[in-house]
Amino acid sequence: MREIVLDTETTGFDPEQGDRIVEIGAVELYNHMPTGNTYHQYINPERSMPQEAFEVHGLGDEFLSDKPVFAKIGQAFLDFVGDAKLVIHNAAFDMKFLNAELSWMNLPRLPWEQAVDTLAMARQKFPGSPATLDALCRRFNIDNSARTLHGALLDSEILAEVYLELIGGRQPGLVLATSRNSGPSRSGETWKPEPRPKKLPPRLTEAEIKAHEDFVAAMGDAALWSKT
Repeated sequence: MREIVLDTETTGFDPEQGDRIVEIGAVELYNHMPTGNTYHQYINPERSMPQEAFEVHGLGDEFLSDKPVFAKIGQAFLDFVGDAKLVIHNAAFDMKFLNAELSWMNLPRLPWEQAVDTLAMARQKFPGSPATLDALCRRFNIDNSARTLHGALLDSEILAEVYLELIGGRQPGLVLATSRNSGPSRSGETWKPEPRPKKLPPRLTEAEIKAHEDFVAAMGDAALWSKT
């Protein structure tokens, strides 16, 4: 199963009021495992950047001035996405912008049912708790120290980890870690734990062990422990 974990940065909150996408970042998952295939594109919004938006993502007019406009990258973006599920935090926001940009270019819109909203997932799983990306990183002990400003590719990479936790934990990663540590696997081989290099110390005191032995001895030969 192919999924695309996606994030965008924009000039504001409403494409109908003239706001545009300025960055798209996406990470490809296959069967819930990152493939290493990513999509990242800065976009010239063909308008000035409001100060409030600049303070969020740090993408200014000068930096974006030589970047391609959406019309130049729209089809390549659709080709990358294909029919994969789109994993997005607050999907309504990003889908609204993506479909506005695509419709302005007369390109096919992304169906709403193609999106998986991790914000809704987090609110359902942890009702009443903060569900921002940073809050979920704290909950799942995911390192987001590099996230000083919002960035679409970095946020999509972090979101991929959050998403795997939301659907039940990063089990594929744990399986791979086991395979790396245990050497090449053989077809049909059942994994078995290696013996401890040093036995754990007993949790019973000497007095408790002696009391148990006396108790068993008092029961005579019929004691179950005498037959083991």
